[in-house]
Amino acid sequence: MKTQVEFAREGVVTPQMTEVAEREGVSGHYLREQIELGTIVIPNNHNRKPKAVGIGKGLATKVNASIGTSSDIVDYEAEVRKAKAAQEAGADTLMELSVGGDLDRVRQEVIAAVDLPVGNVPLYQAFCEAAKKYGDPNKLDEEMLFDLIEQQCADGMAFMAVHCGINLYTIERLRKQGYRYGGLVSKGGVSMVAWMMKNGKENPLYEKFDRVIEILKKYDTVLSLGNGLRAGAIHDSHDRAMVQELLINCELAELGREMGCQMLVEGPGHMPLDEIETNIKLQKRMSGDAPYYMLGPISSDVAPGYDHITAAIGSAQSSRYGADLICYITPAEHLALPNEQDVIDGVKAAKVAAYIGDMNKYPERGRERDKQMSKARRDLDWKAQFDLALFPQDAEKIRASRVPEDEQTCTMCGDFCASRGAGDLFRRDLCGDKI
Repeated sequence: MKTQVEFAREGVVTPQMTEVAEREGVSGHYLREQIELGTIVIPNNHNRKPKAVGIGKGLATKVNASIGTSSDIVDYEAEVRKAKAAQEAGADTLMELSVGGDLDRVRQEVIAAVDLPVGNVPLYQAFCEAAKKYGDPNKLDEEMLFDLIEQQCADGMAFMAVHCGINLYTIERLRKQGYRYGGLVSKGGVSMVAWMMKNGKENPLYEKFDRVIEILKKYDTVLSLGNGLRAGAIHDSHDRAMVQELLINCELAELGREMGCQMLVEGPGHMPLDEIETNIKLQKRMSGDAPYYMLGPISSDVAPGYDHITAAIGSAQSSRYGADLICYITPAEHLALPNEQDVIDGVKAAKVAAYIGDMNKYPERGRERDKQMSKARRDLDWKAQFDLALFPQDAEKIRASRVPEDEQTCTMCGDFCASRGAGDLFRRDLCGDKI
């Protein structure tokens, strides 16, 4: 079967394109054209056909939630609950990143629990299986790796983070710069670097990139070019190793697109706010405007327990300057495996950040909701306020927990409500229809 890119090249507007166009308020022609150019992707899978979600140029910034077991905590039911909680909280896509327990089981149960596009990182299972089979993950066989990619695509993966951009040249850059403040923080990236150094071989995902493309094309799975050398500390941001991998991933995005595969490029990581705009412009210029999947970025290293906030600050900036998909960060980042509440908090923080970014990325269409909210607050129209809120149930719950004496006001100001007082002074009949 054909990919969305191949259909687009033939002038076909697929059902997925139509669904996304209607939801986003753009034309099917625009969407088809941008998919052909490679500036928009729709994570898909012929075996599963998940909810159609558009990621890329001219569309709302999307939010991804990541879940999965660890070697310390394996609870299949908990991962399914987290997947459902992420979808209910508003996540647009989901990544299943388990490294503990029966990895086939948890992947299949999570896919069955939601209708979102689900992605993963195939290197995780590949190295886990090699460790079980040989007692050493560095004995991973290349054929085993490609077989696993095929198996996971067949299970229904809509997008897949594959670490193709790590090669011997990027490792040499890491050596020559004298390592890093924050080290390497990508599980898949570290595992691949260790395999290459132990075996003295090139990364097969880079060396046989065309084989990766052919597998993912078969299922119309989006290839998300993983950033295994991303910065895990703001003082490592834009070091030579990180920039070299980004450059290679941008080249590969162009090659994969020419071969008919849908392509994403992944970004960091940890990054100070003053570097975000430059990073996105660099990625867009070098990749031919390929959709950019930003992991945060976390904008400070000193707020464990609140990294959903440090990431939301970075994500709002990322969205503003052109990032297309934001990976949430939870309060448990750097501390523990996220629980269900962490997932919910992470998704909601990222959704707020994406909304703020879109307000500035698309100012001509992105601020009307805020104008209507302002009027509702001015007029003490509580129903309208809740209807316009990003998370109305949360807002209603807080208000209901502290009921005011006068139902028009709230307990913040009570009798001293400024909106009520100003409304008495400046009635609509004095202002006409200006506001």
